[in-house]
Amino acid sequence: MKPAPFAYAAPKSVEEAAALLAAHGGDARLLAGGQSLVPMLNFRLLEPALLIDINRIAGLDGIAEIAGGLRLGALVRHRALETSPLVARRFPIIASAMAEVAHLAIRNRGTIGGSLAHSDPAAELPLLLVTLGGSVQARSVRGERTIAADDLFDGFLMTTLEHDELLTSAHFPALEPGTGWSFQEFSRRSGDFGIVSAAVTLRVSDGVCSDARIGLGGVAGTPVRLRETESALIGARLDAASMDEAARAAAAILDPPNDLHGTSAYRRHLATTLLKRGLSEALERVGTGS
Repeated sequence: MKPAPFAYAAPKSVEEAAALLAAHGGDARLLAGGQSLVPMLNFRLLEPALLIDINRIAGLDGIAEIAGGLRLGALVRHRALETSPLVARRFPIIASAMAEVAHLAIRNRGTIGGSLAHSDPAAELPLLLVTLGGSVQARSVRGERTIAADDLFDGFLMTTLEHDELLTSAHFPALEPGTGWSFQEFSRRSGDFGIVSAAVTLRVSDGVCSDARIGLGGVAGTPVRLRETESALIGARLDAASMDEAARAAAAILDPPNDLHGTSAYRRHLATTLLKRGLSEALERVGTGS
């Protein structure tokens, strides 16, 4: 199929892009990497009157360590994030997750802003943003605002971004020195969307867990942060038995969807397995962060 007819604009600044969004009252779409948008246009799931290509806007493709974390411009490509020495050294869980994103050709074009704004619950970046407690910056003609990860994702392929807002950057808090981490994902074939994914970070002192962040993707309409499981682990002495119990308890309360990729019970089983692996691997990395 071919997309419905649309007008095309290629603004040179964020202000110009925001003005175009405001002028078209929800009947415009932003084009960044296009890896999700173009198929939706071709299937006519979207029929915008205007396509706003933001690839010519300078300054939206930066990767920078700032006080308190990592700042990523909306046009940073998945591949750039995967291969960045800074990200590998200071935010290895992000680099590891990016290697799981689709195929190399898609990672070369897909952008972090596009992935977050698309809000696919199986995607890696939304899961990381929720698990790590990140946020995004959004710009409109009304100004700029910060949206916390917990407030951004609003359902399957839905966010709380207004129709006239442009996501300009994402911020990920820094991992404390010595934090153990793991990113686990299961897909039937390399390059397929993950059926279930798990992100874990742990800090441990004298064998006792002092901090835990645990999230799952692919088990609900949005990424899920397992705060009850985190609370149960904090203050506990971590060993194989306690982590297995935590994984089973977390998966037991999930209500994943049934679809052509698997039943709810199958996703719950995957969640249990990936959480066990993730907790074990994160514990092994405590103290090294590698």
